[in-house]
Amino acid sequence: MESATQIGTGMFKEADQANSSRTFVIAEIGVNHDGDMSKAIQLVKDAKTAGADAVKFQLFNPDRLLSNQAMLAGYQAGKAKGARELLAGLMLSVDEIGQILAVARDLGLKGVVTPFSLEDVVDLEKLDVDVVKIASPDAVNEPLLQAVKGLEKPLLISTGTCELDELEFAAELIRGHVAGGGLLQCVSSYPTPMEEAGLGGIGVMRDQFSLPIGYSDHTRDVNTGAMAVCAGAVIVEKHLTYDCRADGPDHAASMDGDAFCAYVKKIREAEVMMGARFKGIRDVERDVRLVSRQSVCAAKDLKMGDIIGAGDLTVRRPGDGVAAKDFEKVIGRKIKSNKELGDLIYGEDVAW
Repeated sequence: MESATQIGTGMFKEADQANSSRTFVIAEIGVNHDGDMSKAIQLVKDAKTAGADAVKFQLFNPDRLLSNQAMLAGYQAGKAKGARELLAGLMLSVDEIGQILAVARDLGLKGVVTPFSLEDVVDLEKLDVDVVKIASPDAVNEPLLQAVKGLEKPLLISTGTCELDELEFAAELIRGHVAGGGLLQCVSSYPTPMEEAGLGGIGVMRDQFSLPIGYSDHTRDVNTGAMAVCAGAVIVEKHLTYDCRADGPDHAASMDGDAFCAYVKKIREAEVMMGARFKGIRDVERDVRLVSRQSVCAAKDLKMGDIIGAGDLTVRRPGDGVAAKDFEKVIGRKIKSNKELGDLIYGEDVAW
């Protein structure tokens, strides 16, 4: 089943433009495979079991990504002696990623890949990917953004650590991109405290850029994805791991298979509860509308031909007579039939 963010057309549609309210859920496997292809394949299977729509991997090479002055972030400290050593142990080759994406495709999952360098973009051309995702630090990396645009794949860009005005280039690039895409609200803190989740930014970005907006979630709370949907996200990305206690940079901000299942289930429930962007009478409430709304009613006995005065009327249930909002319109009119105290006044009873 295609998501409301239709991959088949290459365009992520905004929720109020979509025919379906289904959220595109990405299981971010990232580097939680620890450089082990067998772990990666098992995580793909776990994503399928949980009901995700896509799996995401990272394509990088430390020698192409890191300068001699590269540093570790605080959440990475203690995981390795340095950034180069850390990333070297988390790599998958282009061929390995291709094999893993083939497994995902056989399971009915879309393949999403994040490149980190211009050379990675060249390698991406060798892979049959459905969506290209740009990590938050590269939301302002104009050479990389221009390069991935040339792939003509739907493009998602995370926006952690970005000021709103820094995203103008990325937003304009997506608007002019033949395959479309969207921006993901993101807080680059691993894990993200609940009070820093920043779900309010989803609406801000949607209003500012008029693009499909999603949420890249680094909290530990199983409800966050569902709450993001309620805040307007049409795409949700969440890290999936085999063990949140495992040694690695992203495991602590991830969910294991059981938690991820619950996470996706809550997203699907939120979709049902949100429904389409619509305000009107729903079929399930029509009988309540009829019996509980009030109509114009005779406050005393009325004889055919009487001129109706304000004191002759009241309002009572049900709502299938002259509507209470039209009370004043009845005053001064002639009654066309006899009415007893407590009888509803219908449209045909009044000489309009």
